[in-house]
Amino acid sequence: MDITHRTTDQQKPAEQRRRELLEAADRVVLRDGPKASMNAIAAEAGITKPILYRHFGDKGGLYRALATRHTDALLSALRAALDAPSDRRRRVESTLDTYLASIEAMPQVYRFLMHPAEESHQSEQSFDVGRHSAPLLRRMGEELGQVIAERVDLGPAADVQARIWGHGIVGMMHAAGDWWLGERPCSRAELVSSLADLLWGRLAMADDLPGGPGF
Repeated sequence: MDITHRTTDQQKPAEQRRRELLEAADRVVLRDGPKASMNAIAAEAGITKPILYRHFGDKGGLYRALATRHTDALLSALRAALDAPSDRRRRVESTLDTYLASIEAMPQVYRFLMHPAEESHQSEQSFDVGRHSAPLLRRMGEELGQVIAERVDLGPAADVQARIWGHGIVGMMHAAGDWWLGERPCSRAELVSSLADLLWGRLAMADDLPGGPGF
């Protein structure tokens, strides 16, 4: 075979190789959930663990890269739900449903991002998922707060109020979704409706900001 046509790890552009490694990591996480190990991910990618470390540093670095990848996709979907042409109540329900549908579709990815492994290799036991997942939730809270601030007239101290709502809604979605995913006590539609009822108080009374995209 002509060696000029071989593409080695070193020859590939860094971003392309990183994307391929994250795709391999996704496949392992979808299979193993929070028990996904660096050894398994390296094997799936067809490389050695030292090469994986070279790209991400450690399991924390890989976790952060995967969290960014999935959070970006989720935030994009949430914004699309909020921007859909519909009345406010339907947009609230659509946003809640988008989040719950996301964790329902990929429960192993959700558990990897949000829950520590029950079993892990000794060298990876020091990885603290709780410490790393908190920034993910904070980012979602800030993003949702920004969306609310752009759309809803909350009066004095609106920016702070919007951030409070953003973090509160994300915390509610996370806690309720985590419980629901584990127990499945009701349908997703029933959970969405109940959570929307809980949110509906002041949000139903607030006006849209003049000239804004609406909420």
